[in-house]
Amino acid sequence: MYKSLLSVGGFTLMSRAAGFLRDIVLGAVLGAGLLADAFVVAQRLPNHFRAIFGEGAWNAAFVPTYSQVLQGEGLDGARRFSGQIFVGLLVCQLVLLALALLFTPAFVDLLAPGFREDPEKFDLTVTLTRITFPYLLFVTLVTLQSGALNAHGLFAAAAFAPVLMNLSMIAFLGVAYLFPDAGVAASWGLTISGVLQLTLTSVAAWRAGILERFAWPRMTANVKRFLTTLGPAVIGSAGVQIALFTDTIIGSMLPTGGPSSIYYADRIYQLPLGVIGIAAGTVLLPQMSRLLAAGRPAGALHAQNRTMAISLVLTAPFFVAFIMIPDFIMKGIFLRGAFTLEAAYASADVLSAYGFGLIAIVLLRSAVASFQAHGDTKTPMLISLAAVAVNIGLKLILFEPWGAAGLATATAVGAWVNLLLLAFFAIRRGSMKPDLILWKTAACVSTASCALSFFALLAAAPIERIGAKIGHFANETELLLLGFGGALIYAAVLLAGLHIAGVKLRRSSPPEDKIFESA
Repeated sequence: MYKSLLSVGGFTLMSRAAGFLRDIVLGAVLGAGLLADAFVVAQRLPNHFRAIFGEGAWNAAFVPTYSQVLQGEGLDGARRFSGQIFVGLLVCQLVLLALALLFTPAFVDLLAPGFREDPEKFDLTVTLTRITFPYLLFVTLVTLQSGALNAHGLFAAAAFAPVLMNLSMIAFLGVAYLFPDAGVAASWGLTISGVLQLTLTSVAAWRAGILERFAWPRMTANVKRFLTTLGPAVIGSAGVQIALFTDTIIGSMLPTGGPSSIYYADRIYQLPLGVIGIAAGTVLLPQMSRLLAAGRPAGALHAQNRTMAISLVLTAPFFVAFIMIPDFIMKGIFLRGAFTLEAAYASADVLSAYGFGLIAIVLLRSAVASFQAHGDTKTPMLISLAAVAVNIGLKLILFEPWGAAGLATATAVGAWVNLLLLAFFAIRRGSMKPDLILWKTAACVSTASCALSFFALLAAAPIERIGAKIGHFANETELLLLGFGGALIYAAVLLAGLHIAGVKLRRSSPPEDKIFESA
């Protein structure tokens, strides 16, 4: 499992690195004005639906059911099952795509009502949305094949697929002069990347001998079990997306540049979330499902604890950085071309607010696996809806006084409500049992984070003076110095703390056994 987690995290890190480059190019070419606002909303429409019907809900229902079919009926049965689901999903997505292309203005009105006040922005958003929406069709099929690959312990292709999206968009932005504007170029890059990703996962599944056998869906016991768990999972995922829909709806009412500032902050925020949180959840769910199907509940709990411990270790420095030095981050990464200093500070405020919820959101995927691995998608659904209610209520309260940062703050609070409720009910039913090593690791991480915070507080001003003397690449130099120095401080204090606490981080054999061990 440790190897799988590193594999997924490594490829996801590669994807995020390519995503950084993509967003730097987007920021330099599109800036944070009208064109960027239109593209942000256009790419969010298919991505909202992807998150509802794709990776979140789909994995929650598909991976445990597929694992059970594989365990009980063998590979042939699993391929038949995935083939039925593939065909059913394809038909549903074609219908949704047809509706989206016919009623695109209505979709844009729903998601960004504030754009109606600017006809140019609204018309451009409609045009870009019609280009980007087919991406949903391809990426949901990619999600299904990724779930099958993950269930077999094959994580590389699915983890690498997003890299193709970033490279495709960068390539299309590089030849933006061939298109009416850079927004159109970026939109085509997104849609073409869906074709590339589906090709990648299809070839990987074919080479592994697990490519689905196409068959018209029939209401078999396996399909019924899948649909029974999919319904609540979709509602649960929809709950999170409703909160994000609300961000976009209210954000569209901000002055021009508001949606863009949220977007650029979110792209930085997604780095640890994608590399750590999603990677951990992607590996943990099939691992827990396999162990539970094999009658090894203690192994499933141990896998969950070690995943959460590793997640804490890797997430904490990002948490500190987003709160302590958000302006250095946004200036160092985006301040060039059409991206202004004003836009950098606006995005920094949003990033700092998002940062307070980072640890909660990273741990959510590991916590929800407590229920999904047991085939329970109803409880996370209800908890998610309760958290969303808190989230939306706070957005409505904080939007006026705090603007875009208020939306991000509400998201952070909603994430903590979600995590704490999940942990409470999971511990009560015995499907989550934090062990001593997890608590020791959390204490060591807290100590190292405090040391990192003091470093950021004391070093920011001297490093800023050094940057002022450099001139060229000053922002990049300041960020590198703070990042490198902070990494050394955090690592030193953390390793010392783990040593004193008697916690050793090491790989052991077999992989289901201990990673974190007490000395």
